Amino acid sequence: MFHGRRSIFLSTILSTFLALCFSCTEGENSGSDKKVFRYNQPEALSSLDPAFARNQANIWATTQLYNGLVELDQELKIGPAIARKWEVSEDGRSYTFHLRPDVFFHDSEVFPGGKGRRVTAKDFEYSFKRIVDPATASTGAWIFNDKVLSDAKGAISDTAFLAVNDSTFRVYLNEPFIAFLEILTMPYAFVVPQEAVAKYGKDFRANPVGTGAFRFHLWDEGNAIVMHRNPKYFKKDDKGQQLPYLDAVQISFITDKKSEFLTFMQGKLDFLSGIKEGSRDLILNNDGTLQADFAGKFSVQKVPYLNTEYIGFQLDPANLKGDNTALQDKRVRQALSYAINKKEMIAYFRNNLGIPGHSGMVPPSLPSFSEQEVPGYSYNPQKAAELLKAAGYSAQKPLQLRLSTVAEHKELAEYMQKKWAEAGVKVQIDINQAPAHQEMVDNGRAAFFMKSWLGDYPDAENYLALFYSKNFSPAGPNKTHFRNARFDKLYEQAKLERDVKKRWAIYQEMDRIVVEESPVIVLFYDEVIRLTQNNIQGLEPNPMNTLNLERVRKN
Repeated sequence: MFHGRRSIFLSTILSTFLALCFSCTEGENSGSDKKVFRYNQPEALSSLDPAFARNQANIWATTQLYNGLVELDQELKIGPAIARKWEVSEDGRSYTFHLRPDVFFHDSEVFPGGKGRRVTAKDFEYSFKRIVDPATASTGAWIFNDKVLSDAKGAISDTAFLAVNDSTFRVYLNEPFIAFLEILTMPYAFVVPQEAVAKYGKDFRANPVGTGAFRFHLWDEGNAIVMHRNPKYFKKDDKGQQLPYLDAVQISFITDKKSEFLTFMQGKLDFLSGIKEGSRDLILNNDGTLQADFAGKFSVQKVPYLNTEYIGFQLDPANLKGDNTALQDKRVRQALSYAINKKEMIAYFRNNLGIPGHSGMVPPSLPSFSEQEVPGYSYNPQKAAELLKAAGYSAQKPLQLRLSTVAEHKELAEYMQKKWAEAGVKVQIDINQAPAHQEMVDNGRAAFFMKSWLGDYPDAENYLALFYSKNFSPAGPNKTHFRNARFDKLYEQAKLERDVKKRWAIYQEMDRIVVEESPVIVLFYDEVIRLTQNNIQGLEPNPMNTLNLERVRKN
């Protein structure tokens, strides 16, 4: 509990400090008049440089500080941001963006006189080339690699990103890629000024200069990040009022989930996202409804999340030894799926937070999802027994496996262990630290493992890429090393199909192959619960669980 008290104490100190910051730097009203939005980040935040925005912590913070060419609305539809409009060539291989003339980088010492300059097409040319430059070592280089124009040796062409003039920016692709605009909404594609990167080098991570609704003020690592309102932000609301409405954003770093919830209940946080095992029972009843003690005390939103939780099978024979070779038999993989009562598991261990995985890998929040077109596996212990028997396993010859997972999923793993035992399969659970688990899965040393896939962008291609044979891990997302010629052909066809309905039909056929061949067991499609104080308005959830504070009000 010391850690929790320390976190609350630090929150109080930082609130006082924030007020002093305003009174000293803004020369306006006292800090108590300011509208400060406070949220907590329990997971580590490693960088405020969008080139390294690979996890939720980094993504949420950089989203407040930067903008890209385009952005997603609450319905995950593409809309303008710094690009006011764009055209796609007839052959789908070039995208031309026309930039707004009124977007400026934040005021910073890196610019003459400390005044932020206007964003031009050259800034996007620089930012995109920086992402793919090996010297940057960005975790986001994949968004352009194998997509934008390459030379004969496979290296990205110097002309792949082209500033035609100050207000016109063009990107050339090797071949059409339907989800390219969705990819450009990711923080990796945010624009940064070359002056700031040149001045700070690797320390740009802690000295960000962007265009966003908020500008960086301070980062006390492990304790707090403070951002102030950008008075020169280019966006206005429907009534012509300057955005953002808030005066500041304060991020705290309370790692203990119960302490985080206590801090929220004390009114020292404005928002919580994702109720973990440690505090879920404090808030929700078993059926997923809010406990009576909290009725009316804060706003609760439960929405689908672009996250599929699954169990993967390593299918590369070179990586399978002993009993694990049984996983090459799809009847075994199917039997293990039929043996799990996914609906019961979600009710008992997740307070009904989540949707049972009774379809394929693509989650319900994407428009191409169809449980009718892609029927999956529901609980059928008799079918599980029949498949295991057909594969040559019985009480006299039981199958024995080892499941690799992390401590957070221990209860779920133990529940599945019990259901598999009922089907005649003995499973040992190996609990590993998250980095070790990730390394084992990426390098094919975990034959049977629990993982999740959180969508990078809202298109089914992002989920189906996990099964494309050219995407084998560790370099790519195909961690099962699944290989299917028909699937590969459809994947390449879908990337070129510009008719939305036809593309969805291809996606569904691909997902049916995944269901039939069972390189994974789809456990459930995640949902996210967001708790918000009653005086917060305009904080709307979406399936990407993004946090965009530019239109949020605090009354």
